[in-house]
Amino acid sequence: MQPLLLHADWPQYRLLDSGNGLKLEAFGDNVLVRSEPKAWWQPHHPPAFWQKADASFEEKGRDGIWRVHNPRLTRNWNMSYGPVTAQIRLTDMSKHVGVFPEQDPHWQWMSARLARRPGARFLNLFGYTGMASLTAAAAGAMVTHVDASKPALAWAKMNQQLSGLESAPVRWLLDDAFKFVERELRRGNQYDAIALDPPSFGRGPKGEIWKVEQQISGLLSNLRRLLSPKPLFVVMTLYNLEASSVMLHNLFQQHFPAGELSFGELVLRPHEGGHFLPLSLFSRWQAA
Repeated sequence: MQPLLLHADWPQYRLLDSGNGLKLEAFGDNVLVRSEPKAWWQPHHPPAFWQKADASFEEKGRDGIWRVHNPRLTRNWNMSYGPVTAQIRLTDMSKHVGVFPEQDPHWQWMSARLARRPGARFLNLFGYTGMASLTAAAAGAMVTHVDASKPALAWAKMNQQLSGLESAPVRWLLDDAFKFVERELRRGNQYDAIALDPPSFGRGPKGEIWKVEQQISGLLSNLRRLLSPKPLFVVMTLYNLEASSVMLHNLFQQHFPAGELSFGELVLRPHEGGHFLPLSLFSRWQAA
């Protein structure tokens, strides 16, 4: 089996260029410069092209600050993704803006499968601001969204309101993903589909420390037990620079039953010239 390269196809988002450890992106009409540790090459466009950006994130140690160059730029604006509306936000101390556009191929893939089974139970671990959860809910799934960040959870709930999906069956839970899964096993709860996007290093809501390489195998083992008798899929993405998609494939092959396995990278395709930008590794399993 060969690894796949999956690229985003979101009309309101464009990768304009990348290189020198940076990426130049258009979120709707607003152009941003952010750091990108995987962009080792030289940019395709000259510096003058980059200098037209509306804002750029300036890193300072582990943190940083947004520098706004266009006085007409607001600190937040909305973008549409199918039935979902997400707020894009320039937050102090973080280069992240609330969405990871490279995840688009998974959102489409999961939504198509969930739509075939209305009422399927979908678990989204490390769910961040809820794009996967809300696209799943719009496809007819009953969603459980788990994240250990209170600000991210509040952001996700706001995106639900912006999307007009207040009545959609979504449980928003502030919890440590590992402990939540263990409790669900004790309760005897099961899910038809699971997505997880664990950070390389994390802390739970009470300061619990974990490292993905030390605990991911145990988590996947528990997720296998959490699947219903008629499961749909499990999708995992990972941004760890030291990992590989083959490694994820091996883990999925070990922990999940016979079915269809795929693995590879999520990339961004430049809008006009330049290089593909690799961002996330993934592996996904679907029932035979």
